[in-house]
Amino acid sequence: MPAKHLSIRDLSDRLGVPVPTLYRWNSHQTGPKYFRAGRHVRYRLADVEAWERAHEAGGERVA
Repeated sequence: MPAKHLSIRDLSDRLGVPVPTLYRWNSHQTGPKYFRAGRHVRYRLADVEAWERAHEAGGERVA
């Protein structure tokens, strides 16, 4: 059964960006939608995939 949620480390590995960048995106609301499970940040795989499609070549630039 494939994972339906990604940790911040999982997403960092998937996108090839440092964890601090993901925290910055979260604080500026420019990255994929996320939620907190207690004190842990989690990303729904469907939200990540939708965000990736929206930011393919020719899409908007994110910092």
